[in-house]
Amino acid sequence: MTELFEEHRSHLRAVSYRMLGSLSEADDAVQETWLRLNRTDVSGVENLGGWLTTVVSRICLNLLRSREARREDPVERLETRVPDPLISPMRRIDPEQEVLLADSVGLALMVVMESLAPAERLAFVLHDMFAVPFDEIAPLIEKSAAATRQLASRARRKVQGQAPAPDTDLARQREAVDAFFAAARDGEFEALVAVLDPDVVLRSDGGVGGRQTVVFTGARDVASQAASYRALTPFVRPALINGAAGVVVVPKANAVAVMAFTVVGGKIVAIDVLSDLARLKELDLSALEG
Repeated sequence: MTELFEEHRSHLRAVSYRMLGSLSEADDAVQETWLRLNRTDVSGVENLGGWLTTVVSRICLNLLRSREARREDPVERLETRVPDPLISPMRRIDPEQEVLLADSVGLALMVVMESLAPAERLAFVLHDMFAVPFDEIAPLIEKSAAATRQLASRARRKVQGQAPAPDTDLARQREAVDAFFAAARDGEFEALVAVLDPDVVLRSDGGVGGRQTVVFTGARDVASQAASYRALTPFVRPALINGAAGVVVVPKANAVAVMAFTVVGGKIVAIDVLSDLARLKELDLSALEG
């Protein structure tokens, strides 16, 4: 049974990460799936992978609903939430991350998915990212297959409207990011504006109660905020953030920010910043050493 489960572990973790946006919660969901497997007679199950996907999806759905209930408390509500980033060196992605990053699940896409209702997110993730048929998803959310299809369609429209597909050329992405920091370092406001899309969005998650939990839109407004990063430019370390060009800002031993960039047509259309120090302390930066 252990060997059978291990064959599906990476898939289950990918489903959980995309559903929850949290690596620790994804691992907990996978572990809970393993425990439920051990308590269940699956001798009559013909498709164990499908059964496990259903179980982990139900666990994730319950976690999302619990999270949604907590956010009704003003103390727990964030203007924007940046999910756990996947950090790797510029030229190498860890094999374990490759499964999580399949289909270019950029951080901007994950941020937009945070705004989806739990049932919308489940329908979108399972159908659009893992090709699970609607008639198999419907019982999980107690909807008809037609209603589930509508949920996924609504989620898809939100995602496509707010998280455009980035340039596939990583060198072009890096060129735009480097130009951004060069302009910030030199205090060249117009150069910053030039590298930003007119409708660029800057989202920063400083955690519950964090002063930096904000959203800015428009090239000139975002450029005015970028000036605050001038002092940080000496500590910028290039990295891949969820498979796209980004940086980790490490002034001393610990990171103070992870910045993910979405570059389309050579212009930066989104910047997603995680500056929650409590969460940043939990990040594994060993891949960037050396």
